[in-house]
Amino acid sequence: MKFKASQIAEILEGTIEGNPDAEVSELAKIEEGKEGSLTFLSNPKYTSYIYSTQASVTIVNDSFEAEQPVSTTLIKVKDAYKAFSTLLEYYNQVKLRKSGIEQPSYISDSAKYGEDIYLGAFTYLGENVKIGKNVKIYPYAYVGDNTIIGDNSTLFAGVKVYSETVIGENVTLHGGSIIGADGFGFSPNEKGEYSKVPQIGNVIIEDNVDIGAGTTIDRATLGSTIIRKGVKLDNHIQIAHNVEIGENTVIAAQTGVAGSTKIGKNCIIGGQVGIVGHITIGDRVKIQAQSGIGRNVKDDEVLQGSPAIGYSDYNKSFIHFKNLPKTVDLLHQLDKKVNKNG
Repeated sequence: MKFKASQIAEILEGTIEGNPDAEVSELAKIEEGKEGSLTFLSNPKYTSYIYSTQASVTIVNDSFEAEQPVSTTLIKVKDAYKAFSTLLEYYNQVKLRKSGIEQPSYISDSAKYGEDIYLGAFTYLGENVKIGKNVKIYPYAYVGDNTIIGDNSTLFAGVKVYSETVIGENVTLHGGSIIGADGFGFSPNEKGEYSKVPQIGNVIIEDNVDIGAGTTIDRATLGSTIIRKGVKLDNHIQIAHNVEIGENTVIAAQTGVAGSTKIGKNCIIGGQVGIVGHITIGDRVKIQAQSGIGRNVKDDEVLQGSPAIGYSDYNKSFIHFKNLPKTVDLLHQLDKKVNKNG
């Protein structure tokens, strides 16, 4: 796709200094700009690059005044960074603007779907599936029986959605994510053998949720595993059966949350965090990467370590831990002196 500087200026409501017919077909960092690319300048420390960049078009703040000649066409806007982000979103929407039903694909006779749907090749829609308007389902995706998907949601290639799942509006499931697989429920007998406990609940994902590639969310044993509005899950996260994650909580990659744990609103959880089951984590909690959470957590706590303790306590303890070899040496020296004098 190619865009002229004049078209970009119209989208961003900016003014042009240079060639309005300059064309761009890709995006680039300002220091890596080349002919046919679009870039931006918002951080003053990168100002020197605007005089050497080969980018055809550069978005800058209204306040920018060139101190020497520039070869790039300038588009002046109120906030260059925000404008570039707007343009990225616009570009992404254009790039992902697909419609129609590709073949081969399977759609059960009882499935229903809205206008402007896109079904990629080798997709499967099970019995009684209901899909809203402007939904995009990319190739090799599976949507199980009785699943509901709201308007403007996107399932990228290879997503697997098991039966009875409910997905809201404006939800994005990235490639390879699996929603609604059985929870890890097994019951031992007197011989030490394990029998499977049927997992007959479902998964509910509310509006405006993003779920990263390879992330798995298990169905509930009974009831629902619930991902509330605005939650953002990174790649390769495991959410176990009957977990509930509160609105606008974000979780980084490789975190695991065990069964029946409740996580509050607006929490920030770093990567590789392990959270045990059957606990409650309050609102606005911050958990540093690689922490282990084995207890209930109150609102607004900031935790680090395994087992996790208060963030400031952890930092103080870590200073002592780093100095532990020196402290041990000092104790040995003192012990020798005491024994010698004794």
